[in-house]
Amino acid sequence: MAGTLYLVATPIGNLGDLSPRALDILSSVDFIAAEDTRVTLKLLNHFAIKKPLVSYHQHNCLTAGPAVLERLLAGESCALVTDAGMPAISDPGEDLVRLCAGQGVEVIAVPGCCALVCALALSGLPTGRFTFEGFLSTSRKARRQHLQSLVHEPRTMVFYEAPHKLNGTLTDLLEAFGDRPISLCRELSKLHEETIRTTLSQAVTLYAENPPKGEFVLVVAGAAPAEETAATLEEGVALVQSRREEGLRMKEAVREVAESTGLNKNELYAAVLKAE
Repeated sequence: MAGTLYLVATPIGNLGDLSPRALDILSSVDFIAAEDTRVTLKLLNHFAIKKPLVSYHQHNCLTAGPAVLERLLAGESCALVTDAGMPAISDPGEDLVRLCAGQGVEVIAVPGCCALVCALALSGLPTGRFTFEGFLSTSRKARRQHLQSLVHEPRTMVFYEAPHKLNGTLTDLLEAFGDRPISLCRELSKLHEETIRTTLSQAVTLYAENPPKGEFVLVVAGAAPAEETAATLEEGVALVQSRREEGLRMKEAVREVAESTGLNKNELYAAVLKAE
């Protein structure tokens, strides 16, 4: 019988955020697949957990993934962890999940910290619908193309960014989107946690004068709904004539078109009579 792959969320800063369930899973699995075994070893040492560690990250996932799968198929259980946050989110863990799903290996998520969710909740921007865009490309051309594809995106957008790339990214965001509201969260759950709610132009100025420190989550307002252009009387007349050709009586056609376009019913009726 195959083992189970557990996706265990780890703290993004504060070790107190590791859940009791996560501790139980880390203590009970046969081995742990870690993004950086050195980082995970510090976490395990803090909680006095001793488990075999294997390396699994973006540079070795093509070979490490099948190796982990082989052990799972042999009946061992494994906890997959990243340096911080939820495995398989903007992370090569998604490839391992796909491998396991294809072989019928059970995969169970052990919830916990996720920087994008924390930043979204703190942003003060609409959270009912959002899109996660992860890290933008280091290529300026690719980054601009990516942002251009989002110019008309109405949902709140979430990006991850490193401090040394922040200024360039903010400039590109402003150029692509115009001056929209943005929330910048850094060092979430850590000693110097900070959330700044401002606009893109003000953020560009702020970090040009104050070198950014720490990892950032950027939450950017989506595009404003396009304003609907009111229909003209001429367009209303054409719509009424079309409705009448479909078999509606004059008054019924005028009423429907007036309701759907916002045109004044009496003015529309008079215009239709004049056009006949």
